[in-house]
Amino acid sequence: MNHVLILGAAGMIGARLAARIAENGTIGGQSVDRLTLADIIEPAAPAAGDIPAALSVQTLAADISDPETAERLAGLKPDIVVHLAAIVSGEAEDDFDTGYRVNLEGTLRLLEALRDTGHAPRLVFASSIAVFGAPFPDRIPDEHHLTPLTSYGTQKAICELLLADYSRKGFVDAVGLRLPTIVVRPGKPNRAASGFFSSIIREPLNGDVAILPVSTEVRHWMASPRAAVGFLEHAATMDTERLQGRRNITMPGISVSVQEQIDTLRDLAGQQRVKLIRHVPDERIAAIVAGWPRDFNTFRARSLGFTPDANFAEIVQTYAAEEGIRL
Repeated sequence: MNHVLILGAAGMIGARLAARIAENGTIGGQSVDRLTLADIIEPAAPAAGDIPAALSVQTLAADISDPETAERLAGLKPDIVVHLAAIVSGEAEDDFDTGYRVNLEGTLRLLEALRDTGHAPRLVFASSIAVFGAPFPDRIPDEHHLTPLTSYGTQKAICELLLADYSRKGFVDAVGLRLPTIVVRPGKPNRAASGFFSSIIREPLNGDVAILPVSTEVRHWMASPRAAVGFLEHAATMDTERLQGRRNITMPGISVSVQEQIDTLRDLAGQQRVKLIRHVPDERIAAIVAGWPRDFNTFRARSLGFTPDANFAEIVQTYAAEEGIRL
């Protein structure tokens, strides 16, 4: 049996992972008897009817950038920690101090607190493809160096080094996942610089206007929420001996241009939905996105058992089905 702690559990991916664990009573095929959900605001627990009798669920408000909070969470001695708590890219770029306090210092405090327990849990960390920055090849290989061009990417890259060193010393058993941009995110837009990749699909499908701040030629690396949850589950229970000390992995995704996104929307939902997209250039967003990678060779992740989406149309169709939208 396992005790799973999800940090950032009020977010979209955290909530989906919690619901999956509650539904199955497992994570990555291993049984879970205790689930603790924490975030800066107290997360909602999965629906009571979805929770097996053998699974105990606790929710709590927690700021991992607070030293006492990190110690309290580590003191629960979870077997698996899924660390999703972070300030998103656009906000981290706008607010330098908060980005470093939460994304870097919060992660370091968590690592130190886990180290002090002597428990050495599996730690699954949500990193980002923002750790890579231009110039880079059109298709980035697994061995490509990290040259982030944003504060958010820099914070994640530093955390990747910490994961590797704390794992080498036996304080944690960590897996860092460089997640693609997650599309299509339900709900309202957030402050992530990448948010428009979801907005130009989500808003038109809901009958609302979407703002496109970059050129349709922009190409990016994407994965669905469903794929992201699958990545986290697999990382939680995989054999880390196979990592051979290389603790951070670029997750498989789909390389899609903005124009290809729009074409897919047109094919599935019609030209009237496409007409709801308004091109309003934003130099700040365009500058951030220009430094992001566009495509990867993710042979390593695939050989380790991480499974990507089939294509972008499937991502849109899955989102529509989950939201009850007819295409």
